[in-house]
Amino acid sequence: MKHFMYPKLVASVAVGVALAVSGAFATAHAQKKGGELKFVVPAEPPSFDGHRETTFALIHPIAPFYSTLIRVNPSNPASPTDFVCDLCEGSVPKPTNDGKRFTFKIRKGVKFSDGSTLTAHDVKATFDKITFPVKGVASARKAFFSMVDKISTPDASTLVFDLKYASGAFIPAVAMPYNFVYAKKILDKDMHWYEKNVMGSGPFLWKGRSAGSFIKGSRNPNYYHKGLPYLDGFEAIFAKKQSLRVQAIRGDRAAIEFRGFPPKSRDDLKKALGDKITVQEGDWNCSLIVTPNHKVKPFDNPNVRRALTLAIDRWGGSKYLSRIAIVKTVGGVVFPGHPLAATKEELHKIAGFWPDIKKSRAEARRLLKEAGVPNLKFELHNRGVDQPYKIVGTWMIDQWRQVGITAKQRVQPTGPFYATLRKKKDFDVSIDFNCQSIVNPLLDVSKFISDDISGNQYGNYQDRDLDKMFDKMNRAADPAMQRKIMRDFEKRALDTQANAFVTLWWYRIIPHRSYVKGWKISPSHYLNQDLANVWLDK
Repeated sequence: MKHFMYPKLVASVAVGVALAVSGAFATAHAQKKGGELKFVVPAEPPSFDGHRETTFALIHPIAPFYSTLIRVNPSNPASPTDFVCDLCEGSVPKPTNDGKRFTFKIRKGVKFSDGSTLTAHDVKATFDKITFPVKGVASARKAFFSMVDKISTPDASTLVFDLKYASGAFIPAVAMPYNFVYAKKILDKDMHWYEKNVMGSGPFLWKGRSAGSFIKGSRNPNYYHKGLPYLDGFEAIFAKKQSLRVQAIRGDRAAIEFRGFPPKSRDDLKKALGDKITVQEGDWNCSLIVTPNHKVKPFDNPNVRRALTLAIDRWGGSKYLSRIAIVKTVGGVVFPGHPLAATKEELHKIAGFWPDIKKSRAEARRLLKEAGVPNLKFELHNRGVDQPYKIVGTWMIDQWRQVGITAKQRVQPTGPFYATLRKKKDFDVSIDFNCQSIVNPLLDVSKFISDDISGNQYGNYQDRDLDKMFDKMNRAADPAMQRKIMRDFEKRALDTQANAFVTLWWYRIIPHRSYVKGWKISPSHYLNQDLANVWLDK
């Protein structure tokens, strides 16, 4: 499979990357060591285990403590194809055995924070946990490694992946930032240990936590990338309310929030602080999804699910919501602008994306009446994060009202929100999201396949036709064939079955204190977050 640097992504991050790169070149020989970076995080992580979580609330405070096998190039995080070694030596290896074998040489002398030596056996144990999770162990990205047949370690410094079939989606999957490398000796004793504890080999060492308040890290003096990190440490400050996070940056109690602010907050900060604020922004590989619970009536009926999506005016909503929220682009299951994404004309053929909203809503009313629920009432389960969850949730309730649907919002903090989706499953319809790191559509759409394969599909359904399409796409070498199958996949997922549906894609806006240097925006709020290259011009 061929990977692309596609025009819209380049254009969308051009402003932010230009700012970041120009700053990097101007100070290439002037990085300063020292200081503590304080940043705000809108939510606390449900657990500390990167292999099971899917939220920025884990990545932002926890990624600095860990290493990964490979990663996006910190100097070029906007590229979907530029990967470099982290724990491996040299360059990212090329495949052998007709594209089905990847051999990594692991750096020697890397230490975990407890002083023990990291070897290929630890990396194997890590990817075994992600790829072949045992019963009772959650792996949110196991479907991303469906092409892996086996993982082996010929010796302590060599790691080998043998694939079932050649796949260009493999290396991007390995580069995902959630693939924290854990110690085999700990996993052998307790696969759940890392859910409540932190012990890695990253640029920072665990310094402490105050539940509900902060997580702190200090510089790792034994970090294997010479000269890094620049910072003495960091403090991740938890603040649920957006107004508090904006005021923290305005008052210089924090320097940045890595997730993103809405347009008005950007404008207010810029007006108040002038050149003390730098803004980086661009399209975001993250979409807000509505997930009906297929095991709750009447949402087991595809026509009822279709009615929910047909009632939503995405084209009009984009113009309105992009002025107040961190959402903007109308798109299907694939990151907009990617060669595998639907064109506007193709989207117009999918329920919920029709250009005539009156026609769409008339069809929604007809389907509800036919299903015997013309005055449907249900509870919309949502996450207690303002941007964009609560704002978009409130907007959708109004959209549904216009076809006779009454929805009431139940909002929960991040931890209970995930517990409801994953364990209790006591919801009618829930706001959900598909936020991925590397732009890798063939695997990103695993969110929509059967729940026993996906790892992070919470609609409680199995759709073997989608599973077959997913597998076929990932085995296809021809991009034209991939695109053809993707259109069929998208039509079934969003329209024919309406298993779940996309609302709008996000738009990332990062206003930060201008003394923060070395950090560059990417299409994902998960990428480039280990803070090793960040420094403070103070």
